[in-house]
Amino acid sequence: MMHPKELKIEDFTYNLPDEKIAKHPLPRRDASKLLVYQHEILKEDVYKNIASHIPFEATLVFNQTKVIHARLLFQKDTGGLIEVFCLEPHEQYLDVQIAMRQKRKVWWKCMIGGASKWKSGTTLTQKFFALTLNASVVERNNGSFTLELSWDNAALTFAEVLQIAGKVPLPPYLRREAEIKDEESYQTIFAKEEGSVAAPTAGLHFTEEILATLSEKNIQSRFVTLHVGAGTFKPVKSETMAEHEMHAEWIDVPVELIQHLIDHLHKPIVAVGTTSLRTIESLYWVGVKLLQHSVPDFSRTAITQWEPYELEAQNISPQKALQAVADWLLKNNQSRLVTRTQILIAPGYEFKIVKGLITNFHQPQSTLLLLVAAIIGDDWRKVYDYALENNFRFLSYGDGSLLWGKGN
Repeated sequence: MMHPKELKIEDFTYNLPDEKIAKHPLPRRDASKLLVYQHEILKEDVYKNIASHIPFEATLVFNQTKVIHARLLFQKDTGGLIEVFCLEPHEQYLDVQIAMRQKRKVWWKCMIGGASKWKSGTTLTQKFFALTLNASVVERNNGSFTLELSWDNAALTFAEVLQIAGKVPLPPYLRREAEIKDEESYQTIFAKEEGSVAAPTAGLHFTEEILATLSEKNIQSRFVTLHVGAGTFKPVKSETMAEHEMHAEWIDVPVELIQHLIDHLHKPIVAVGTTSLRTIESLYWVGVKLLQHSVPDFSRTAITQWEPYELEAQNISPQKALQAVADWLLKNNQSRLVTRTQILIAPGYEFKIVKGLITNFHQPQSTLLLLVAAIIGDDWRKVYDYALENNFRFLSYGDGSLLWGKGN
């Protein structure tokens, strides 16, 4: 099998007309169309009926991250606008939640629109209702800036400041400003942990009614957290994947979820979204490293993008790997695994835990499309051709699919 480094991104493209991109959500989340792929056969349904396509006692793993108001606008004295897009906290914070709870000031990595118009050494100030927010440049990074954001209301956390001062960070391909209804529609109903700059879109289709129908079939719903970064929209610009740097994202997994996976490996584990899938599969590789007495640097990135293709793991079962993670957490008196993963899942990857994936339709030449190709092989073209020819809606606010891996 070809190493994913050798993959040419031009082999993972298709024509996506602009009219196929859903610019707004449907009035009802569960009315979205659902394309089911299993044993090389395609079926069409709607999300409301998704439980009928999932086996009894399977486990669905959702991403419970919450989208923050990551877009901040500052007006200069001259009237010009500077847009600040909050990417992720500075490395000084151990995890996203600690950074979101900061008061008075915080250091944050940001992209800046109109950076050339921001004079070096000057501080931008903007009043937003009950607070005044200041922004100053601490350092320039590769393609981004570290800003110190400070505010005058000492009672407010940074999460609360963003809620007041920021705007919903809609994907750039929607080409529109956020509207009031996006506050609700661009958030899953189970969103809990603040930190994402983009929604885990596979979860947007789920309603309380769907969760109830899953429960009636004894299909388990479990939750992890992966804070989606702006890198999820980053196109692959290199000719081969060897030159592409995968974005790293924070994950937060409770030990109870790891134990649940250990106890339910004999039943299908289905990831709701590429973010949940990357989180679950990363757990296996963390366990492999622990079993090989190579403790990952949990404060930075536990799994780098090529490690799943280079670590020797032939004799390590998913159960052993997951148990190693659970044991390490308990030994170190930690109730959750908090770290970052850079895992790149592409054709050539062998899935260890996940048997099926619920996901939307993704952009051409994206790492998300590579992940889809990894789980169903060359039939990704068959799936996408069908969706295009049968009026499925694409990308974040679009329809979705349930894709079963080979043999499932």
